Amino acid sequence: MEEEKKKSQILKKLKSKYRLVILNDASFEEKFSYRLSPLNIFTLLISLTVVIILIVAGIIVFTPLRESIPGYTDVNLRKDLTEMVLKTDSLERELRLNQKYLNNVQAVLMGEEPEAIEEDSAIDSEDLPQSANQNDPIFEKSVEDSLLRDYVEREDSYSLDLSSNKRIRAVDRLFFFTPLEGTVTQNYDLSQEHYGIDIVAPKNEAVKAVLRGTVIFAEWTVETGYVIQIQHIGNLSSIYKHNSVLLKQVGDQVKAGEAIAIVGNTGEFSSGPHLHFELWQEGVSLDPSKFINFN
Repeated sequence: MEEEKKKSQILKKLKSKYRLVILNDASFEEKFSYRLSPLNIFTLLISLTVVIILIVAGIIVFTPLRESIPGYTDVNLRKDLTEMVLKTDSLERELRLNQKYLNNVQAVLMGEEPEAIEEDSAIDSEDLPQSANQNDPIFEKSVEDSLLRDYVEREDSYSLDLSSNKRIRAVDRLFFFTPLEGTVTQNYDLSQEHYGIDIVAPKNEAVKAVLRGTVIFAEWTVETGYVIQIQHIGNLSSIYKHNSVLLKQVGDQVKAGEAIAIVGNTGEFSSGPHLHFELWQEGVSLDPSKFINFN
């Protein structure tokens, strides 16, 4: 009985009517009045709360503001991040290859044996998408393929030169200009780590480009004096050392037979006016006398 009385008293209080009156402070004139009850106020507050929640939910769902909520990940944003990761990996691989190339150029200028540049083609299978692992065709080696590979490896094993027969055949198709008219004083000799040919010529003779290409190095070095290097087609590069004057700069396009330097006697490794000429392809030194007539 007591609980029921308490409940009835609470309901009476909630349903009790009150009047909200707004008066003019100077004249006490009634401007506005409204009848209220605690129950009406409670209902009004709940309704306003529901409306605010619906408005906030609509803003989150239908506007870009949802991306600033912690823990929310947009599908398009995830795709963009994946593409950025793949591009970053490709750029890192290109940087490694460029660094190897620059190291080889420096090694050639120092008279050292450069390393072969090989692109890192090994890709972890876990990094590949599922479509590449599941749907790509699987190629199996046949007996004929294995026999052909063994035959090619045996043929290449008989070559005593550091450069392969395939590389020599490709260079043989090119027409080389003689870089300098003179007397050959020292030939190409791998046993003595002499990777080029020394040519003695009269003073102020012009050194010419053996092929058309782009100048990728034109600087002074302590050991070899003024050096100029030209990049040609087929990953072929020619190097001209101990010059007295360089006529071209890095980035210049040169034609075959065009003057690029003046013969000189610069650098610690030089004992007289001459040209030290080297020919390289894919990080492997070639004997220039096999492709150019120096007589």
